Amino acid sequence: MTARRDVVAAIEEAGVIAMVRIKAAERVHAVVDAVMAGGVRALEVTMTVPSAIDLIRELAAMLPSDFMLGAGAVLDEDTASRVIEGGARFVSSSVLRPELIDVCHDGGALAIPGCFSPTEIMTAWEAGADFVRLFPAASLGCSFITDVKAALPSVKLIPTGGVSVENAGDWIRAGASAVGVGSALLDRDAIGVGYETIVDNARRIVAAIKAARASL
Repeated sequence: MTARRDVVAAIEEAGVIAMVRIKAAERVHAVVDAVMAGGVRALEVTMTVPSAIDLIRELAAMLPSDFMLGAGAVLDEDTASRVIEGGARFVSSSVLRPELIDVCHDGGALAIPGCFSPTEIMTAWEAGADFVRLFPAASLGCSFITDVKAALPSVKLIPTGGVSVENAGDWIRAGASAVGVGSALLDRDAIGVGYETIVDNARRIVAAIKAARASL
C-alpha cells in the first residue's frame, strides 16, 4: 500500500502522463527520450502499440526509478497481470472494469479506470481506484471536473481526450490531479524526424501545469 501511495504522489507531482499510441514500435525508445528531455516524468504505453508488453518490459529495465511507467488501454485481467509483471507501475483503461482494480492492486500497481459519468466515477472510487480517468474529457469540459470535485472532493481525476498544450493548465485549475496527453504531446509529424517538437511540447505542458498550480 505504501508503494502505491508513493506512485500516486509521484504522478500527482508529475502532473502529466504522456500517452504513447504510435504504430511504429521501433520509435518508442526515442519518443520516451524526447518526453523525458522535456521534463515529463510519467508515461504509459498503450496496448495499441505493437509488442506493447515487450516494450514495457524493455523500458522498465532502462528507465530511472523515479520515472513512472505504465500501461494504457488495458481491458482484461490477463493483460493487466502481464504488463504489471513486465514492470508497469500503473494500469489505465478508457472504460470501467471493476475486476481490473483488484488485479492491479494484487500486483502492486495503481488502477486507473476510465469513467464518464458521476455514477461511474463513484463506482470506480469505491472499488479502490487510485485515480479515475475522465474520458473523453473534451466532451465534458473543465467545468465538469469542478462540479464533480464539489460533490466528491476526495476523488482524484485525470482528464484524457482533448487535453492540449494550450488547455492543460485549465484542467489543473478546474481540479484535476494530473492530465493525460496523447497526440497533442506526441506530434505525429515529429516522430521519426527529429523529435524536437515533442521535447518542446513536453516543456510547454510541464510549464503550463506548474503555472496553473502556482495560481491556485
